[in-house]
Amino acid sequence: MLLDILAGTGASDLIERTSSSLRVQQVVQLSLAPAFLLAGIGAVMNVMTNRLIWVANKIERILEAGEDGDIEAMRAELPALERRRIHAQRAVMFSTASALAISVVIVLLFVSAFVEAALGTLVAASWVICMGLLVAGLGSFLMETRTAARRNRERMRERMRARGASSTSS
Repeated sequence: MLLDILAGTGASDLIERTSSSLRVQQVVQLSLAPAFLLAGIGAVMNVMTNRLIWVANKIERILEAGEDGDIEAMRAELPALERRRIHAQRAVMFSTASALAISVVIVLLFVSAFVEAALGTLVAASWVICMGLLVAGLGSFLMETRTAARRNRERMRERMRARGASSTSS
């Protein structure tokens, strides 16, 4: 009965074209590489998101800190933390957009098995967009880690200078 309904709408031709399990297997094989890339993007995004959360929580703790203790040293960390937050947030956003683009590639690969229209150019364009977004996300992540490393080196130099100044005054 369902086939009769679909036959009236031209869907029987669609079912005929896609009934070949070999064709479906080929599409599944073609979509494996993008699916693995999607899993890899997800793993990297997990790391990026954890760093973003850590930075945001650190900023929040500094802003909520009272005026007692070493508040000036804590507030001196804010500019570097804010730069890290911006880079980490961009990394997550670009990576999320990349994951969305790779999902579009996978959908297009499956749709291409069902329609007669050539979708190769659209698949290729989506793939290039995905790679561009992924590169932008990884570049932002690199900037975040470089900012963190640079700030750590600055802190170490400040401590070494402070130790040197305190040992000469003694």
